[in-house]
Amino acid sequence: METLYITHQACSLHEMGDWHPECPERLDAIGDQLLSSGIMDFLVQRQAREALPEDVQRVHSAAYVDELRGHAPQQGYFPIDSDTLMNSATLDAAWRAAGAGLTALDALMAGEARTAFCAVRPPGHHARPSLAMGFCFFNNIAVTAAYAFERYGLSRVAIVDFDVHHGNGTEEAFAHDERILMCSVYQHPFFPDLHAPDPGPGMVNIPMAAYTDGQAYRQVVAEHWLPALRAFRPELVLVSAGFDGHREDDMGQFKLVESDYQWITQQLVDIANEHAGGRIISLLEGGYNLSALGRSAVAHIRALSGL
Repeated sequence: METLYITHQACSLHEMGDWHPECPERLDAIGDQLLSSGIMDFLVQRQAREALPEDVQRVHSAAYVDELRGHAPQQGYFPIDSDTLMNSATLDAAWRAAGAGLTALDALMAGEARTAFCAVRPPGHHARPSLAMGFCFFNNIAVTAAYAFERYGLSRVAIVDFDVHHGNGTEEAFAHDERILMCSVYQHPFFPDLHAPDPGPGMVNIPMAAYTDGQAYRQVVAEHWLPALRAFRPELVLVSAGFDGHREDDMGQFKLVESDYQWITQQLVDIANEHAGGRIISLLEGGYNLSALGRSAVAHIRALSGL
């Protein structure tokens, strides 16, 4: 069964300044590594469709969407905060990034593929229902999960977030939602340091100290994520794929390497094969050292595709 590679040129037009680590070259780094490894030849490439306002507004308020529209500059930048900025292309990119997971889900539910990787930006997991932050504008993975409930009537969706930063926006969107199991491991104390005071039993979010290595990370996954995921029996697995926990990435202080991302992904593939008909959709989040990002994404996609 095929693996989709979903992206869109609009995602490369959003930029926040030459100084900014969340840059268009991130997508080039992934594409270049996939081409040089030979894996791209085995992936089915598709363009991300635009999310519709009703898709995004299952997660974000209409007032928030209108606010972003009002902030969009014709030229230059509009700063949401010190490191989250809009340029004239940001909203186009955000609609495509939010639509990538929907494009993937429609294909998976139609039996056209079993797995998908969405190489899109801006990322999403910090975006709160009424606030952009942490380089994120729409919460892409939350929009995909909400669409799965509304469009396909799914009742159990797992969200796995292995970004070095806590997916606070995703947690906020689904706290106490019994249809969601969210599993994450993240560096703590660290940005964004925002946690729901009582997110409910469906949040298996494990804070770990700086300099956590792959062995310790894998142990937490094996002891905490995998039992919870098997007990939950997800009908769909969604992945917030942040590669900024790599030891070469200065954005965080975890010490993961490519083989750790491949191992984590293989565990999720096994869960999806057991309970979800193999259905996994992965959406790019962080990862800012371009070489490490590209190599890690290749390892992740190898496991997703069985190559």
